[in-house]
Amino acid sequence: MNAPLIQPYRTSNDIEFFVLLKGIWKQRRLVLAITVVSLVLAAVYAFVAIPQYKVQSILRPASLKDLDQLNESGFYSITPEASLERVVNALGSYSLRLDYLSSHLELVKDMRKADEPLNQLLDRLNREAFSMIASEVKAAGEPRSYQGISFIYPEGVDGVAITNGLVMAAIDHERKKLQEDMDVLVNNRLSMLQARFSAEKARYDADKASRIAELLESDQLDKALFQDELRALRQQLLTGRQSRIKQLDEAILIAEKLGISKPTTPSAMAESRVGGQGNFVRTEVNNQQNPLYFMGVEALSAERTTLLSRTSDDFVEPKIAKIQTKLSRLENNRQVETLRARKNEDIFFKDIVELSGERAKLESLKAEFALLDFSKLRLVHVDQVASSPEEPVKPQKFLILLCGLVLGLVVGGFIATIRVLVRHAMEPVRQEVSV
Repeated sequence: MNAPLIQPYRTSNDIEFFVLLKGIWKQRRLVLAITVVSLVLAAVYAFVAIPQYKVQSILRPASLKDLDQLNESGFYSITPEASLERVVNALGSYSLRLDYLSSHLELVKDMRKADEPLNQLLDRLNREAFSMIASEVKAAGEPRSYQGISFIYPEGVDGVAITNGLVMAAIDHERKKLQEDMDVLVNNRLSMLQARFSAEKARYDADKASRIAELLESDQLDKALFQDELRALRQQLLTGRQSRIKQLDEAILIAEKLGISKPTTPSAMAESRVGGQGNFVRTEVNNQQNPLYFMGVEALSAERTTLLSRTSDDFVEPKIAKIQTKLSRLENNRQVETLRARKNEDIFFKDIVELSGERAKLESLKAEFALLDFSKLRLVHVDQVASSPEEPVKPQKFLILLCGLVLGLVVGGFIATIRVLVRHAMEPVRQEVSV
């Protein structure tokens, strides 16, 4: 006997792939219609949408010779890479962009919505239009070879003028800032130098006053010592004179009692009393001084009268004249007078040569910077200036049409597939109804 053939079990919901394709093919007009509609809509958008253009400006580091006039001063130094970084930072600055747009409202009037504040417009442009570009850094710490800015703008807007103007505004801003920095640095250094001069003058004045005070104090001390010595000498001379007068008084009384009126000696006095006993020569050798009363009353009285009438004993002591000479010199301290009579006292300042040289250099630099035309200072090299593009970057018509075509085919195919599946699912129901 032949064994019965076993057919695979199929549900009513199963559908073969070829049957599905056949069903979709039967609905090719529907798929084509949907594709045409999608393609038409894509074409409408591609040809109706406002074209968007993109421009960019590329900046590279300036050469060393462009910054040589600034660096050769030795006061301020900047590398080409640092100069480029400064300009790029200014180019990305929100405040600089806002200032530039506010002064060039005619360039952005077509991009500005009705009653839209300028800062909101800039926020939108920063999100959608402006973008910074830079070269890749191959190693850590390696400077970028170029940096720049790109700008996407709709048709009818002068994006080239906006981009180039913004770049020039950033360069001019950094030039002015650099000039201000130079002026501030030079003025600060001059102020510091002036402060050093003032401090040095204060120190000099204090030293000078201290020196004068020391000299005057030394003179006063010497004066006081010499005057004390002078008074002591005069008192000594006065005491000596008074003592001499008393000695003379006693000698006069003795001489009067002895009847000695003229100067004599003991031997002469003895001879006069003995009387004449022939002529002979008497030689008297005596190393002792004769008493004062042998001077006689007349000589002693004359000396006493003279001593009583003396008004000053200064001439007796030669040392008094020397002391008076020294006191006379101390009346006027020529060193103090010279210190007080100084006119140009700056030349006596400590480190005056260094301070004067530095001040002269700073003043020369200030005058040189005043003559330096910072508007011609080349901070960066504009390697690529923004220029009018030939083709818009948006919308990309071919890509939009291709997407519309693909989308139409996908949507049409999907709808056709759904219809085929629905019809296949409804066939068992129809068969039961027909039975």
